[in-house]
Amino acid sequence: MAIFALQSPAGGFLDEDLAHFNKGFDEWCARFDTFEDARIIADSLPKRSEVEIVEITPLSYPKYFFHQLQGTIYATKAIDVGVLCIVEPVMGAHFRLAVCNLSTKQVHLLPTRYKSALSVESAFAVFM
Repeated sequence: MAIFALQSPAGGFLDEDLAHFNKGFDEWCARFDTFEDARIIADSLPKRSEVEIVEITPLSYPKYFFHQLQGTIYATKAIDVGVLCIVEPVMGAHFRLAVCNLSTKQVHLLPTRYKSALSVESAFAVFM
């Protein structure tokens, strides 16, 4: 399932009063169940060119909620403390597993580096 939000191209999400951009995505941001709902509100704003509609899915969720997490995210799954991600920190780097803690908002990259997608997927599948 996806949610949609209104974001400034410069960063930050429009608050629920449609007046100010918050630096991080939080419970005070305007969010929508469908792209069409978001588009209707965005089109009604006086400075429409300053607002983008972004889709937040389980795969992109860590990107918006854990600002410490850098790189390309290939897969996510829920674990007891939050979200586990397969990450490529920079293009061409070894894959890593990242644990994103929902209560502390901290990201911990596990020390093991994986050369192939197959090896990191195996570790991802059995991670508890």
